Order: sequence, then structure tokens, then C-alpha cells
Amino acid sequence: MITEKEILQTLSAVMHPAINHSLMDLGIVKNVKLMDETVGMEFCFPFPNIPIADQLIGSIEKPIQDLGLLCVYKETVMNEEEKARFIQMEVKSWKGL
Repeated sequence: MITEKEILQTLSAVMHPAINHSLMDLGIVKNVKLMDETVGMEFCFPFPNIPIADQLIGSIEKPIQDLGLLCVYKETVMNEEEKARFIQMEVKSWKGL
């Protein structure tokens, strides 16, 4: 039986393609919860209509599906404090696409 801790460890290894941080460290993926065979979470983007949103979501869905679990999520936008933290990390760790 897979635990929530194992899922969090798996997801913490999923890196942003252009920023040298994981999606979890950047605050994009949060509120991860295991419910039976389903993993629920929130994708919290710094701005609406992020061009690579589908790519980021897919990069998280795949390892969850590889574990035999279903991924369900909702998309939201970061508040000003979260956005400022994200931008600071982005500027410091940008590696480009």
C-alpha cells in the first residue's frame, strides 16, 4: 500500500523545466492528499493562463499514474505573497527552456 509520504517524496522530485526547483518547492503543487486510490492536489500558478500549465500538470500526473493511482486536481492562482516568493525563486534559479 502506497503512503502519502511516498507520494510526497515522488512528487518532490518533479522539477520545473525552466527553474532549478521542484514544482512543490516553487509552491505550484500543494495540498496533496491521498484518498484510497486517488491523489488530490492543487496546482497553484503565479498567473492565470500559464502557457506550460498542461506540461506541468502532466509532469505530476505521470508519476502518480505510474504508481497505479488516479490524479485529481484543481487549478488556482497564487496570492501576492506566494507569487512574490515564486518570482524570487524563479529569478535566482532560472535555467531557461
